[in-house]
Amino acid sequence: MKHHRRNSPIGDIAYLTRSEHRVPTLVALTERPRSRSELCELTGVSSSTIRRTLDQFEDRSWIQKEGYQFAATSLGEKIASGMEDLIERVETERTLRDVWHWLPDDVIEFTIETSSETTVTVADHDAPYRPIGRFRSLLQKADRFRFLGVDLALLEPCREEFRQRILDGMQAEIVNPPNAARYILSTYPELCADILESGNLNPLVHDDVPPYGLSFFDDRIAVNDYDPDRAGVEVLIDTDTPAAQEWAESVYTTYKAEARPLEHQRIIE
Repeated sequence: MKHHRRNSPIGDIAYLTRSEHRVPTLVALTERPRSRSELCELTGVSSSTIRRTLDQFEDRSWIQKEGYQFAATSLGEKIASGMEDLIERVETERTLRDVWHWLPDDVIEFTIETSSETTVTVADHDAPYRPIGRFRSLLQKADRFRFLGVDLALLEPCREEFRQRILDGMQAEIVNPPNAARYILSTYPELCADILESGNLNPLVHDDVPPYGLSFFDDRIAVNDYDPDRAGVEVLIDTDTPAAQEWAESVYTTYKAEARPLEHQRIIE
């Protein structure tokens, strides 16, 4: 087995991650000075283990002793912050491992880069409609909604909520392919009639939309995959970060400029 040298960066990272209590201990010492007994209670490890951990931290100049307590140094604060960021990114990456290939590279990048400000909702065997539930909660709060996508797999299960929000005054715009518009118009004619007559929906069609869904809820954007084999949604990623919004607006603006108004009488013929 290959061992990392203690005085190497990888060696320090390996030391911190070999035992689950070490990063939480260092993080706790960035918050305020703490005693050994308090750290034992906080982490659930023995006093001898905490003593050895604190000795190693002191050797690396990550902490310093203040009376009977210990506190992180400025170096220790940087290490603790970096480890928290790394762990958070890996946690986010783990949620995306089975679905990343359905998402554009830009979405993967901003999701991992801004993981603390991004909500990732993934379907699983026990909760296959979890992304739809998250979408519904965002839709219910929105005063303005826009959508671009190849399929309405998210909107269709929420059609009654969508209809009511439109009738209540929510302004909406949808850009989707003619076949998706045709399906909705022919399957739910009464619902579509109410929505279209309200004047609050601007339906557009585009023959070559991206293979994912892009939603806008006031100041929040969301991206969802679409699995054609399962005809369903596996993941919904939503965020309000500026980088994500800038990317989403750029994509939406491009497709909207190329879209044309929905002629619903012709499209269902």
